[in-house]
Amino acid sequence: MSPTRNTTSIDQVAQRLGVSREHLVPFGDDKAKIRLQAMKEPSGFGKLILVSAITPTKAGEGKTTTSIGLAQGLAKIGQKVCLALREPSLGPTFGMKGGATGGGKSTLVPEDDINLHFTGDMHAVSAAHNLLAALLDNHLHRRGDLGIDPRRVLWRRVIDLNDRALRDVIIGLGGALDGVPRETGFDITPASEVMASLCLAEDAEDLRKRLGRMIVALTFEREPVTAGQLEAVGAMMVLLKDALLPNLVQTCEGVPALVHGGPFANIAHGCNSVIATKMALSHADWAITEAGFGFDLGAEKFFDIKCASAGLDTAAVVLVATVRALKVHGRASADDMATPDPAAVERGLVNLHKHIENIHTLCELPVVALNRFHTDTAEEIDVVRRACDSLGVPFAVSDIFARGGEGGVELAEAVMAHAEKSSEPFCPLYDWEEPIKTKMEKIARAMYGAGEVEYTREAERDLKQISSFGYDNLPLCVAKTPASLSDDPKLVGRPEDFEITVRNVLLAAGAGYVVPLLGDIIRMPGLPTSPQANRMDLVDGNVVGMR
Repeated sequence: MSPTRNTTSIDQVAQRLGVSREHLVPFGDDKAKIRLQAMKEPSGFGKLILVSAITPTKAGEGKTTTSIGLAQGLAKIGQKVCLALREPSLGPTFGMKGGATGGGKSTLVPEDDINLHFTGDMHAVSAAHNLLAALLDNHLHRRGDLGIDPRRVLWRRVIDLNDRALRDVIIGLGGALDGVPRETGFDITPASEVMASLCLAEDAEDLRKRLGRMIVALTFEREPVTAGQLEAVGAMMVLLKDALLPNLVQTCEGVPALVHGGPFANIAHGCNSVIATKMALSHADWAITEAGFGFDLGAEKFFDIKCASAGLDTAAVVLVATVRALKVHGRASADDMATPDPAAVERGLVNLHKHIENIHTLCELPVVALNRFHTDTAEEIDVVRRACDSLGVPFAVSDIFARGGEGGVELAEAVMAHAEKSSEPFCPLYDWEEPIKTKMEKIARAMYGAGEVEYTREAERDLKQISSFGYDNLPLCVAKTPASLSDDPKLVGRPEDFEITVRNVLLAAGAGYVVPLLGDIIRMPGLPTSPQANRMDLVDGNVVGMR
């Protein structure tokens, strides 16, 4: 059942935020893009709140729902607040999760539009990425003068769907007129380096530079070939001209929300755009953003990549936990999640403790938000409350799914008090100038609790090549399973002194980072046995089965 909405026209939302009509590009009466000229001076910046989570279950911990509910809670107590969130991908929407616009009485609107094609940003990123691939293959077909080795083309194509059949493909079959036959494949659009660059860019010129230095292939002499050398950047900028502008929508209680960019956290940097974050900060006293899946993935990258490169910092970090996830980490049966089990919750606290330690390593202690489910018992909630009290960590029950902003007031007050008392500058986990292996070891030991880091022969070869190109001094964007602190999704709780394996190391020179691939992580997900798409339909003009 849809929540009661207290929404207004997008013009009124913009006016409430302080964005003038001349800077608005409406998409109907419920969403719009904001021109970059609306950005105010940094001196007017508000306070940034990051929402992350413990190691989640397959259903997630409710970071987006909590972010929305927190924003609505702050608005309830008279604060001027704006959300800065990622755009959903069609992959999870039609795959495992369905919609990604919050839930219950803490949702974004218009839900269906945001979850589907929205303002076309995802498609623009796919088109720009695939245009570069087409220009590259055309160069090979026309035997251009860059000396590209067809066996060493690095640039794959993307699509914003889960399609395992496209992971590895052969193209150029059919004869001389159909291109040069070679092996390649598809990644999902949220893993695209174009998407990552869009989200890390400060403005159009910064995006242009990032696109230009993307490495797409190697020559026969194993020298890098860039998008700039293929003269692809101008056309890519044309396709991305509107996608660069952040999207304005609102929550079901009328709180402004900028929804822009959609990189995944397990295979990309997992953060919404720098532009949207700074736009929110320049128009509100509080800007709330999220990074997931767990803090060990998206939030570590949020600090060591996004904050470090864009000059951002947080006033507070909210760590979302659920009784259900703690039970999973306490090795309770997946079939018994609704059965009261305080002992399993107690056993699962080790995962919560580790994430609290991780946050404290990078900045201050977090505020723990227990995202409440109707099956949670008072005794189970008290287990978590007592654990936080013993650690001196602020704790609040977040009842935002059932009660919206009213259920987020307790969390909002805890966050405000914590931000005013305990905010400290974040401390990067590593120096970008350190060797890649040193950076990887620091992340593995500090964030994951690993003992050893092993490298395959392919990964060692990748590291040697990246070094020869002079890109050792980039931050790391680790790709690994979100289901565990380790690189093994079956290791729940708080595994310790385990070994992780770096399978390959990819260079994203345009985005400005290096991607170690851990374990069996893949950049094109597949559909589950029972995809959410099988439960969707259009009935009397209304989308059903999205949630």
